[in-house]
Amino acid sequence: MLVLAAQASHAQTQVKPLIIGESLELVSKVVKETRRINVYLPEAYTAQAASAFPVVYMLDGGVAEDFLHIAGLMQVSMANGSMRPFILVGIENTVRRHDLTGPSENALDKKEVPNLGGSALFRQFIADELIPEIEQRYRTTKERALVGESLAGLFTLECLLHAPDLFQTYIAIDPSLWWNDEALTTQFAEKLRKQPRLAKKLYFASAGQAGMANVANKFSDMLKASQVQGLDWTYENYPKETHASIYHPAALTAFRQLFAAPVKTKK
Repeated sequence: MLVLAAQASHAQTQVKPLIIGESLELVSKVVKETRRINVYLPEAYTAQAASAFPVVYMLDGGVAEDFLHIAGLMQVSMANGSMRPFILVGIENTVRRHDLTGPSENALDKKEVPNLGGSALFRQFIADELIPEIEQRYRTTKERALVGESLAGLFTLECLLHAPDLFQTYIAIDPSLWWNDEALTTQFAEKLRKQPRLAKKLYFASAGQAGMANVANKFSDMLKASQVQGLDWTYENYPKETHASIYHPAALTAFRQLFAAPVKTKK
């Protein structure tokens, strides 16, 4: 009888989808493929129907990649008042290491990533197709941020170098600055010597592994030596984290620092 009762109760239970966001497919003429884009809208988007919201664009933004845990991080941060409301736009990968890398003269890079060098086209896709689509489809402000980890962190810094006006804020977590014999650090130094002003916000972080931390330290030293004007930048090392574990805690810190909710004054 207990079994039957349990079966009857189970039969009457309604199961509904658990919806946390939206997904759209964008047919790109730039990269000549269809790209899946995942979107999380903050609770305030519905509650404040007349308001527009800033946008965090995230690389590695597939449901099976980093979208869900970053969306959850943003949701709880907005709910507890430690972060302003943002829309999250996740860009799902197709050929990840092609899209996120620039050219390289390093033999090992070429061996490991034979189809390297797609970052310029991927950046053009974001600028010319993705951002206009998001800004047409959703109520957005012109405040935009880009976040990425590992090779996606490298791409984030490359965007800051080559297309700084695409975003106001850049978050690069354990970026793969070793790529092409650390060429990005050298290129940054050369640009800042010629153009010593860069009015943007940058947060970058490294984990405890020596190789990744060393190249990030060199990038930090380069920024200090350049005396760049206007760049509000922070570098933090997480010695107890690994390359696999750093994303969540570093993103939480970055969001709280860069996107802090206004302090409510007592009346």
